[in-house]
Amino acid sequence: MKRGKKSYTAYLSSVVICVLFTIWGAIPGSLLGKYSMSRVAETLQNWISKGFGWLYVLLMAAVLIAVIYLLFSKYGNIKLGRQDDKPEFSYFSWVAMLFSAGMGIGLVFWGVAEPVMHLHDPAIPSSDRLANARESMTYTFFHWGLQPWALYALIGLIIAYTTFRKDKPAIISESVTPLFAKRYRGTIGTIVDTIAIIATVFGVATSLGLGAQQIAGGLSFSISWIPNTFAIQLVVIITVTVLYLISATTGLDKGVKILSNLNIVLAVLLMLAVLLIGPTAYLLDLFVQSVGNYFQKLPEMSFRLAAFSSENRQWIDKWTIFYWSWWISWAPYVSSFIARISKGRTIREFVGGVLIVPTVFTFLWFSVFGGTGIWQELFNDNNLIQVITEKGTETGLFAMLESYGSIGKVITGLAILLISTFFITSADSATYVLAMFSTNGNLTPHARVKLLWGIIMSSIAAILLYAGGLESLQAIAVLGSFPFLFVVILMTINFFKWLREEK
Repeated sequence: MKRGKKSYTAYLSSVVICVLFTIWGAIPGSLLGKYSMSRVAETLQNWISKGFGWLYVLLMAAVLIAVIYLLFSKYGNIKLGRQDDKPEFSYFSWVAMLFSAGMGIGLVFWGVAEPVMHLHDPAIPSSDRLANARESMTYTFFHWGLQPWALYALIGLIIAYTTFRKDKPAIISESVTPLFAKRYRGTIGTIVDTIAIIATVFGVATSLGLGAQQIAGGLSFSISWIPNTFAIQLVVIITVTVLYLISATTGLDKGVKILSNLNIVLAVLLMLAVLLIGPTAYLLDLFVQSVGNYFQKLPEMSFRLAAFSSENRQWIDKWTIFYWSWWISWAPYVSSFIARISKGRTIREFVGGVLIVPTVFTFLWFSVFGGTGIWQELFNDNNLIQVITEKGTETGLFAMLESYGSIGKVITGLAILLISTFFITSADSATYVLAMFSTNGNLTPHARVKLLWGIIMSSIAAILLYAGGLESLQAIAVLGSFPFLFVVILMTINFFKWLREEK
């Protein structure tokens, strides 16, 4: 499929914006003052969080309701493709690929740190430490549970339906432009595709930056003479970039598929190792109780904005609005990738697989890693929060593993390997999706387009780490998500309009 004029304009515009952003970020903040990239990004982040937090909260709640409706509706038997189309990948490989693309690096980065940080700074402060522990797990489940996967399921379903059912190019704009008069569709399509590309670049660059931080942090924890500095993080980014660019040239059925399967195996091994050497019974009890707490409080958490408490609202802006922004900025990439590998599945099968399986695994993951961190804080006098505060969020996992002695060092090595493979698969699949967006939805885009986007994403990740570390990464995720939030609304309206026309 040749690249259309609309697609080419979006591609060129996005590349120019990303290159200019990279140059802007590379200029030292001391020269630009309040106009430095990090200062401007953080100012805009605060403005978006405070002014539009209500819209993020409403959207994520509405998305979950819509997806649950589709799971049980009469539309569930509609196939994403022709009636005789069969799935291209096995169920295991399909789940492995969507999970690796969806949350891989983030799970390892935040697995210990977020519950421990919530324990000491809870969403609803209390003098009862055990109540804070329960609250910490409930809100961690909330941030990583049904809502983000519902978002991926809905956007991915819309793209798959548009591509395989409506036989249109696999680009975001094709599921939006039918709402507008024909004379406006070209311009609107270019704007929508540019927004989708920019959101993807910023969202994935955030995760690549987190991955580089944690790999460097793990190496520093394991090898005393390696410092956790920007220079080491830059070396990590360059090294892994070379690896994922090599993988990107092999295609989905080789590089991404093989590495995704490896990711699942490594993740399960890592989780079982921590579960078995830690307080096993306690962690399983915690899992069951936390799932119950999550579903009990889900409606309340889904609409909570702390309108009567500015202090509590700061917590929501810092955590919940950031996470909703991050998932939205990832949505064009993850959803497009999931759509690409889902031809031949029914709507019910697609929604069930994307919504339920990864959510259950995510709950298990945080119960094991976050639960172990909380157990060490409450009952084993391992002051993880001090390590996280002094050495960075990325060190939480390794500080927790350090308490297990020599076997902890072995597990640390496994964790670093898992972060690296998650890094490679996330970046590899992201370059594929960006190249697909840049070539009018071509399902087999040219390698040179993938290589260009791979270099741009890694450059932005490095610039963000240089400019301000975790704070800059979070600010950019929020900025990237904001325009795409409105695209999601338009896509959903058009999709349900199409569904009503189905016979």
